Amino acid sequence: MSIGDLFALFAPGWLDILEILIVAALLYRILLFIQRTRAMQILLGGLLIAGIYAVARLLGLDLMRSIMDAVFQYGAIAALVIFQPEIRSTLARLGQARMLQLFSRLGESQVVEEIAGAAERLSGMKIGALIAMEGDVGLDEYAQTGSVLRARVSRVLLGAIFTPNSPLHDGAVIVSGDTIKAAGAILPLNRAPVPDRTLGTRHRAAIGLSEETDAVVVVVSEETGRISVATRGVLRKGVDGAGLREAIAGAGPRATGNREPATGAGRALARALRLP
Repeated sequence: MSIGDLFALFAPGWLDILEILIVAALLYRILLFIQRTRAMQILLGGLLIAGIYAVARLLGLDLMRSIMDAVFQYGAIAALVIFQPEIRSTLARLGQARMLQLFSRLGESQVVEEIAGAAERLSGMKIGALIAMEGDVGLDEYAQTGSVLRARVSRVLLGAIFTPNSPLHDGAVIVSGDTIKAAGAILPLNRAPVPDRTLGTRHRAAIGLSEETDAVVVVVSEETGRISVATRGVLRKGVDGAGLREAIAGAGPRATGNREPATGAGRALARALRLP
């Protein structure tokens, strides 16, 4: 290798930089897909096995290395079997990417009006409601705790779900884009202490989900009819119609604002490379 070739390794061209950014973006999206799922735990287990294999080679442990060689020999087939549900879910979510659904989704303004109209109607009737709108971080783990619907967003359907004494009234509705994924879902309660001790379970669940993900959560108080919005672990109480619509419009991966994902690592890269 000549000196010129050696220096070329430390002076990548624009195509090399573009390739690195694309690979980084794909890895980031994959991590978002498997975040807080069984796949992440299995991935960590695989990394642990790889670490044991490296130590065995380094220390010359022949028996351990032979066992690890056998594990890795059939690891690819085993991974396909073990990760089958996660792979299927990931491919399904890729099929729901924004670039592939420009012609099939409801208009964003229509979705905003449907959700905001339902919240305002429920507020006027003092009917409690909890609506979580999915962002870049998937909410499939929480959707599985409720009843799967896969229905288009509409104020009529939302009103029916939160009708008092209905089986799904006390749970949360999870919305992804223009689709209601699930109803009656159970959300995590807030971890950080909240000064306002008058907040009920719905409000604490809204704060808790917004602490763990980048979801935007709308809450309608059953006692006062007041509408609140939780984002990034902060609850805004008494939101008016304009503020409600603005918050809903900023939710979801389809948003074009400056909203950052809740995950700390790679925020700037994710914002720069996020699919349109």
